[in-house]
Amino acid sequence: MTALIWGVNLPAAALDATSDNRLEHYQALPAETLEQAVTNLRSHNDHLQRIVDQAQLSDEDLVKVHELTYTLELALERLQDELSHTADVLEEVHLGSETMDSNRVRDNAARYLEVMQQVLR
Repeated sequence: MTALIWGVNLPAAALDATSDNRLEHYQALPAETLEQAVTNLRSHNDHLQRIVDQAQLSDEDLVKVHELTYTLELALERLQDELSHTADVLEEVHLGSETMDSNRVRDNAARYLEVMQQVLR
């Protein structure tokens, strides 16, 4: 209802069928893999940056930001999960170096670096 009062022209899919016409949750792009999450973060961060760099934010801009956040949040959750696991893998590299276990270092370093290459590229 608020969007209607503000005069925002929302797509029909953005209005709920309930009596108060609240905004529905937007469908987030999937982040089933680290690669998807990083791709979505890059594209949606770029879009968010373009919006917030404007001198004024219109109601339509705020609706678009609201929509973008669903994908960004999902991508960050995936990234957080991946980085948490990757921190454990790096600890295995560390422990392998302490115990002079070159196989442990090599195997875990390869896993660690694979994730980091995706995140930092």
